[in-house]
Amino acid sequence: MKHAVSPARRDPPWLIAVLIGISVAYLALVLLLPLFTVFAEALRRGLAPLLQSFADRDAIAAIQLTLLIAAIAVPLNAIFGLAAAWAVTKFEFWGKSALITLIDLPFSISPVISGLVYVLLYGAHGWFGPALDALGIKVIFTVTGIVLATTLVTLPFVARELIPLMQAQGADEEAAAATLGASGWRTFFQVTVPNIKWALMYGVLLCTARAMGEFGAVAVVSGHIRGKTATMPLHVEILYNEYNFVAAFAVASLLALFALVTLAVKSFLEAQFADELAAQRWR
Repeated sequence: MKHAVSPARRDPPWLIAVLIGISVAYLALVLLLPLFTVFAEALRRGLAPLLQSFADRDAIAAIQLTLLIAAIAVPLNAIFGLAAAWAVTKFEFWGKSALITLIDLPFSISPVISGLVYVLLYGAHGWFGPALDALGIKVIFTVTGIVLATTLVTLPFVARELIPLMQAQGADEEAAAATLGASGWRTFFQVTVPNIKWALMYGVLLCTARAMGEFGAVAVVSGHIRGKTATMPLHVEILYNEYNFVAAFAVASLLALFALVTLAVKSFLEAQFADELAAQRWR
């Protein structure tokens, strides 16, 4: 059987080299150089001051709060992403296009605007703020507000990974399982979940990285209270504004390290299960 020549093989070598060079140079300038600068500045005075920055009480509180926010927001968005992807890909209903648009909406709205919306709704002079305050419930300048803001900003990541894959796979396997008498939950756990597990994992990883690094929306609703509502990105800003550059870059390097670990896990899974991933994509 004669195989078709790929478009890349028909292109002249100089064009391939130019395109690769532009891509690498752009990534080096925009991504790698700033990342290198963060670690270089963090280690400018040696390893001891860097490690000492992590022992600070406020830094520990910021790290714990960041992990707590991610631990709450990511599972919420994973459950929502599964439910939304299932509804969009398995059923036909009025308003389906509007639902997909709403899922994408956080991508197009500035995180600062998202935070301001929550202040308008739940602030001391907001629509629901006085009523909630009378019940002893405070949202703005508390962990609750940070969770809400982070959940909104990271809402699309899981759903957007699942929807294209589930649309490509269709509903034939679920229909066959139902025909054989499988219950809805059994079909979900034994047919649907195995088919989408990698996309779900990618969505969760991306959502986790974004949740830990969110700044704009969290800055609006948190109040920047050191040791209480300051997450790691906010703690970096506080330290930088106080001209404590080594500590600021030390915390920033830890945040960058979390993101790099997330990408490393994603790349490891892709390398380990490449065949299974390819089978799912082309099923």
